[in-house]
Amino acid sequence: MGSITRGTTNPNRLRRADRYLTGVLAPVLRRARDPLVVDLGFGAAPLTTLELADRVQAVRGGVEVLGIEIDPERVAAAQVHARPGLSFRRGGFELPTGTRSPVFVRAFNVLRQYPVEEVPAAWQLACSRLAPDGVLMDGTCDEIGRLATWLCCTAQGPQTFTVSMRPGAYERPSDVAARLPKVLIHRNVPGEAVHDFLAAADAIWLSNAPLSPFGARQRWIATCRGLRAAGWPVLHGPHRWRLGEVTVPWSAVAPHEGWDTHD
Repeated sequence: MGSITRGTTNPNRLRRADRYLTGVLAPVLRRARDPLVVDLGFGAAPLTTLELADRVQAVRGGVEVLGIEIDPERVAAAQVHARPGLSFRRGGFELPTGTRSPVFVRAFNVLRQYPVEEVPAAWQLACSRLAPDGVLMDGTCDEIGRLATWLCCTAQGPQTFTVSMRPGAYERPSDVAARLPKVLIHRNVPGEAVHDFLAAADAIWLSNAPLSPFGARQRWIATCRGLRAAGWPVLHGPHRWRLGEVTVPWSAVAPHEGWDTHD
């Protein structure tokens, strides 16, 4: 299952997502019995797949990375980069990994090009192939990776939602709205939870303007603290917030109605 997408990419574009994988999700990778990681929809050039391999193999030796693309020409062109622990194969959300179950699947800037009604089936198909503790990351970012959001999904559906932005690359948190995952981008309207979350982040960010002389990083940390104090279930702590991240459970931003990931 899959459609050929534009395939545009840039070096280091997915560094923010990879930092989350090798940080927050590293325990999942380390305890995997058969550590296979998939980069799904690597695009016209496998630059970010090569970077992913370097990053996860630094966390745990013996990890195998598989780049998957639906376009056979892209797969053929990528073969020159194959090496032990890194390979490329044609396929889509069915994840052609044979009898192996990946512990992690990264699908970035892929589903945003699909009709929203096709997203649940894509999630379910990919997650059905995951290892028991496996995670699917469905994310979107700008062209050079400064603004990004992603959902971490398991076989039980979406679990968390993360915003990750380079400090100083935005005027207010809601600047990331254009990079929301497909299932949320059209929900950023009054009355929807994701809109309320971004509006709250904007208000608290603006209220912390006096911290600007100390840098955008300190202002962002204060914003995350403020969101938590306001009742938003913000996860992790300053060690992640200082990177420009904020993560909440999926339930905090999930659409109020008309969306069932198990349809």
